[in-house]
Amino acid sequence: MKNYIGIDISKNTFDVHHTFDHRGEHFENTDIHIKSFAERMVNTDPALIVMEATGGYERPLAAKLHAAGIPVVVANPKRIRDFAKAVGQLAKTDKIDAEIIARYAAVIKPEAQTAVDVISFKIKELNTRRQQLCAIRTSEKCRKEHAAFESIDQSICAIIVAVEREIEKIEKQIDTLVRQNDEFKRKAAILRSAPGIGLKTAAMLIGKLPELGSLNRGKIAALVGLAPINRDSGKFRGKRMTGGGRVDVRTQLYMPTLSAIQHNPVIRNYYRHLLKQGKIKMVAVVACMRKLLTILNAIVKKNETWK
Repeated sequence: MKNYIGIDISKNTFDVHHTFDHRGEHFENTDIHIKSFAERMVNTDPALIVMEATGGYERPLAAKLHAAGIPVVVANPKRIRDFAKAVGQLAKTDKIDAEIIARYAAVIKPEAQTAVDVISFKIKELNTRRQQLCAIRTSEKCRKEHAAFESIDQSICAIIVAVEREIEKIEKQIDTLVRQNDEFKRKAAILRSAPGIGLKTAAMLIGKLPELGSLNRGKIAALVGLAPINRDSGKFRGKRMTGGGRVDVRTQLYMPTLSAIQHNPVIRNYYRHLLKQGKIKMVAVVACMRKLLTILNAIVKKNETWK
């Protein structure tokens, strides 16, 4: 009988549940206990270990298990919670959560994830930080329009200058990391060959969508939340909607798609074709976003530049 393991992680501790013998364990979330647990898992050879994404507390344990060659999945907490509701488990404690995660692993059997190398992870985190700083800059610019006094205006301008300086530093770090890695440099050159895709978008895709080039067009679109979802029941045919997936990737693809509609003949012609068919502009933009993503996926897979 295969052993599926669920792990509920918090800042200071993590709880473990084994489906093989329904045994629960409790550990301190420290380097020593993480190392000890990973060594034990090598000997027990579990079918799969699933843990929730907890804002970063799961990373050391997931990295150690990946390094030991153990199949690991860091799951979306919403999916785990929806599964708990589906099986009628409304109570919530660390021990119960670990058991639910283990049951989720045994029933759903999600595909094990590949380990993220250090450079990819750093690029991803730098991209996230850049996005945060851009949001701060936008907020400060909005506040500047309504500054009632000169001193407040000066304060806002100082913050904007400081934030822009930090954004510039992060962009230089990302550029350096991409250039230092031959694989990332190759992928960035392929992506940037597409009209509308610049260094920032290429680096974002490298860091936040490492699966680009390894999946088919349907799976890559679904992963980013750009695949239309059916909403049919009986004779009723609902409106197709997109959503879910990696929201941050989808959000950061929006402006490059608008640029591609202006400067990329393939995307521009597709956009105009959709408008002629009666599609509203936002629906056409989302469709262009999906088409751009699938084309980028194809050229990275084939190791070819844009034609």
